[in-house]
Amino acid sequence: MKRFSLPLALLLLTSFTTFAQQYKIAKKFPVAGEGGWDYLISDPHQGRLFISHGTVVNVVSEKTGALLGTIPDTKGVHGIALAFDLNKGFISNGRDSSVTVFDLKTLATITKVQVTGINPDCILYDPFSHKVFAFNGRTKNATVIDGKDNKVIGTIALDGKPEFAATNEKGKVFVNIEDKNKITVINTTTLKVEANWPITPGESASGLAIDVKNNRLFAVCDNKMMVVVDAETGKVVATPAIGEGPDAAGFDPELKRAYSSNGEGTISVIQEVSPNEFKVLETVATQKGARTMALDTETHHIYLSAAEYGDKPEATTDNPHPRPAIKSGSFIIIDVAVN
Repeated sequence: MKRFSLPLALLLLTSFTTFAQQYKIAKKFPVAGEGGWDYLISDPHQGRLFISHGTVVNVVSEKTGALLGTIPDTKGVHGIALAFDLNKGFISNGRDSSVTVFDLKTLATITKVQVTGINPDCILYDPFSHKVFAFNGRTKNATVIDGKDNKVIGTIALDGKPEFAATNEKGKVFVNIEDKNKITVINTTTLKVEANWPITPGESASGLAIDVKNNRLFAVCDNKMMVVVDAETGKVVATPAIGEGPDAAGFDPELKRAYSSNGEGTISVIQEVSPNEFKVLETVATQKGARTMALDTETHHIYLSAAEYGDKPEATTDNPHPRPAIKSGSFIIIDVAVN
């Protein structure tokens, strides 16, 4: 047998480590109830997942999948924001254009706040200003709520349909404007729009995540790319490839990795080599349609909502793009772990 020299052996070991699979599905657990879903979010302090599901928010254990509680009466639920410093959570309800405020410990509803627009979708809590931003998709504006007293304190007009948002926790909130291919910058003190940054060549951005330390934004786009933007200048610094049909984005500050959950049934893992260099680390197989995602930054687990579908109905004049029905009892959470 030919013996490898030490440098060659180290090179081969490094190459194997680089290309070895690092992510795998650890488990899948069912969540009772019917209806569709949208956002989910991790509470890394308590090991809980808050999951939008039909007309409620299910709260489950990340470890076991056991149901810990249910927050009811969230009609057309979209997003959940957690304010740990206030011991509150905030839920956007698209169907009745409201925000549910709940106690983070007991899960009891505190109040409901009517927004100043129609169909609040993404919702974000900014710990710097203690304000909640509910982004209203149909009226293209954002309702601002004082997180301490649950009162509406402003409305911000936007130049298009808002999607996901992120905060730098230093006075700026960023939101993808899906139909205009741009990121809007909001000053959380003045509640004014400070800039609109084009994300060319990205198109129809949905998910948005942020690396607060290095001031980098990650916008996942329909044309199968993640647009990385300098959060201070608005300059596009990289466009790594991702899967088809992305929706959510996440960033793990310890591992320095950005994620895109894609409707084709994959997670794209993008490694931040430096603030201006990014590479595709891995493509993780999940389940078709699993495109909403939550990241636990303590355990580094990724959680996705998914279900099985029936046959797609025929198109009609009233519904030219019908969606297949969700199979009853098939809703699950997929837990993806890193080795």
